[in-house]
Amino acid sequence: MPSKDWQLSSYDYELPESLIAQHPAKLRDQSRMLMLDRQSGIVTHHNFTEIVSLLPESSCLVINNTRVLPARIPGKRKTGAIIEALLIAENEAGQWSAIVRKAGRIKVSERLEFCDGLILAKALQRLENGEWLLEFEEPELLKIRLEEVGLPPLPPYIERRNASAFQNAEDRKRYQTCYASEPGAIAAPTAGLHFTPEIINQIRNRGIEVIEVTLHVGLGTFSSIEHEDIRKHTMHAEYFSVSSETLNRLQRIQQNKQQIISLGTTSVRVLETIARQNFQNNTGWTDIFIYPTYNFSMIDGLLTNFHLPKSTLMLLVSAFCGRDNLLNAYQQAVENKYRFFSYGDCMLIL
Repeated sequence: MPSKDWQLSSYDYELPESLIAQHPAKLRDQSRMLMLDRQSGIVTHHNFTEIVSLLPESSCLVINNTRVLPARIPGKRKTGAIIEALLIAENEAGQWSAIVRKAGRIKVSERLEFCDGLILAKALQRLENGEWLLEFEEPELLKIRLEEVGLPPLPPYIERRNASAFQNAEDRKRYQTCYASEPGAIAAPTAGLHFTPEIINQIRNRGIEVIEVTLHVGLGTFSSIEHEDIRKHTMHAEYFSVSSETLNRLQRIQQNKQQIISLGTTSVRVLETIARQNFQNNTGWTDIFIYPTYNFSMIDGLLTNFHLPKSTLMLLVSAFCGRDNLLNAYQQAVENKYRFFSYGDCMLIL
């Protein structure tokens, strides 16, 4: 029997469905923030705006500037049968792997219409796990049209059946960080959803450097773990990049032992990947899987949302602060009616 830290059942917790946030806070920075001291396990409760004063003096904050593609596109077959595609990744120009709902009778080479005919594609090949390889017409215009008519790829626990055009517009705006600039993600780095330009400026005015990295969040981050022994899980790869200047800057920060606070688990994955690669690569694919008892090379603090039970994200956070500390913090969050998951509240771990 593996150590309890390596047993998937050790990362379960009870969550009332009423605490799963269906909408973001009215204002981005008006969420709540639980603070966890990872040495003592002590938990305190704050408003998110207090992060400006709670970040350590002379630390730096690393943020993920990926931009979520509105990659969910409703469509139909020539027969009129309704389908829906979630674009996952562009394999080569114009060809995307996608999860297609109600795709059971689609035939190879069949032409599909999406978004009232504004986006057209051919079904090239049926892949594994319910995925299809789709080839889009006018591929150079696809991302532009997605921004115009695609729907935000919200996680399934956020209920949007028959959502109005107004609701879709709101989600398109709010399921995106205020600093998102590099299109390519199919899910938001949700810890960043609490930030406003004003909060970031206040952090900079304290002398805290804000450093941007990119990790395009894909399905891999959210794929369920199928094995009770978590060490048997294999992560999907996700694309990351940092500028050469940022890579050199991060190496100097590490050498100088300056504290690094990671904004979200996706930034952690970039930081730990480039450290593992000895700062030799500023772009590539990472399938890093972080779970107890991982030894962190780069981060000294983490701001993160509350994650699904038994998820790879929960394992990463446990590796940083300790499983018992995390489960205790989650229990207190439930007792204090914090809002959970993508549109929910957050926790600062120092």
